[in-house]
Amino acid sequence: MTKCGYATGFRLMVLLGVAANLALAVPAVFAPNAVIALVGGAPVVETVWPAFAGWLLILLSLFYLPAAVDPERYRVVAVLTVLSRFAGVTFFTLLYPQFLLLALFDLVFGVTQGMLLLALGRR
Repeated sequence: MTKCGYATGFRLMVLLGVAANLALAVPAVFAPNAVIALVGGAPVVETVWPAFAGWLLILLSLFYLPAAVDPERYRVVAVLTVLSRFAGVTFFTLLYPQFLLLALFDLVFGVTQGMLLLALGRR
């Protein structure tokens, strides 16, 4: 695959990851207990914190966009995009293993984006 092909693949995976994040985060802002139930958790009484977590995930996803636009120009952002996926994997694996689905979600995007970014850097 060419350098352009790796960059295109990385861009697409970042945008797909942003879309997947938003598909989870936007409903979490407005119906946090529904999303919590969807990922296997128990409903909470005070919904402000899971709703706020959804809001923060929306904001985090917006910070991924420069990496999707130009991963070479915004190399630091691209690396942080990948590292933040692994931070999510670590968080859910070590602190909240009952939400393994969320760890796997970040793992799939982290590994894929990381491999594409590494390949892009080698070309």
